[in-house]
Amino acid sequence: MTSQPQPRQPIPGADRDSQPFWDATREHRLVIQRCGACGELRHPPQPFCAGCGSLESEWQEASGRGSVYSFVIQRHPTHPYFSDVPYNVALIELEEGTRLVSTLVDIELDEIRVGMAVEVVFDDVDPEVTLPRFRPAP
Repeated sequence: MTSQPQPRQPIPGADRDSQPFWDATREHRLVIQRCGACGELRHPPQPFCAGCGSLESEWQEASGRGSVYSFVIQRHPTHPYFSDVPYNVALIELEEGTRLVSTLVDIELDEIRVGMAVEVVFDDVDPEVTLPRFRPAP
């Protein structure tokens, strides 16, 4: 009897606009793209500002602190890698005002609450990819 190989975790793909974000996460830093013209923050990274249409952008170091804006508990597998259900998917609002989708760690699912304070931690998935995740803030 042979064992089935574990499916590989789906990894987000970097593109020209998001590469600086992924480079920073590998360094355990959280950065957010900011419009070089009007200063509006945006995530996910995009080639132009939805607010003013500018193609100028720069990167701002984020504090890594925020709160749970919304979350869901996923109870049905959507990919063979994610067969260990239930798990959470959370929308985190950073102190800087922008939001990003992640997961919460170091917390029981029934303890997750909208508005709870969280801080970023970094999950080195493999040598090429580090994912920002969040845990309850002390």
